[in-house]
Amino acid sequence: MERHCAWIMTDPDYIAYHDQHWGRPEYDDRKLFAMLCLEGQQAGLSWLTILKRIPDYHRLFADFDPVRLAEFDEAQVQALMSDSRIIRNRLKIQAIIQNARAYLALQQQGISFSEWIWQFVGGQPVVNHWQQSSEVPAVTPQAEAMSKALKKAGFKFVGPTICYAYMQAVGMVNDHLIDCPWHSLCNPLHS
Repeated sequence: MERHCAWIMTDPDYIAYHDQHWGRPEYDDRKLFAMLCLEGQQAGLSWLTILKRIPDYHRLFADFDPVRLAEFDEAQVQALMSDSRIIRNRLKIQAIIQNARAYLALQQQGISFSEWIWQFVGGQPVVNHWQQSSEVPAVTPQAEAMSKALKKAGFKFVGPTICYAYMQAVGMVNDHLIDCPWHSLCNPLHS
């Protein structure tokens, strides 16, 4: 039996992420918001590039506090553009700020972000039974629906591929391969 899914590299941070976070169902609004922003930062890059910078993203982006982020101004964007600890892409930086505003707009409507985001899988993780990495899709109809709804709500960097990676990361789908020990550990029916 493999110790990890086939996509895991030998980097200790990647292994820890796989073992402790990836595929585990998350329902906390703020954590779901933070991960959506981080997944958007990955666009065009490897996840490891972002993973290594997560502590810096939390420090520089007000620990993903949507209220504080929504108040970021052009001077703060400029300061972030010159900080080598993060990906210095103006559109990606602005997307985090815009996403905070979109998140707050949902909240002001009395909408729980967790309930809203989990609706795309009926509130429960989809447990897949992939035998090989090549079977795992990059996009699903649920991810396409999520992407469309997020864009309509004002979120940025939320294309269908990013949404599916997000769904995997926050445990909305369990895409651990069936011979990975974490497949059963992330299964909601696991006791």
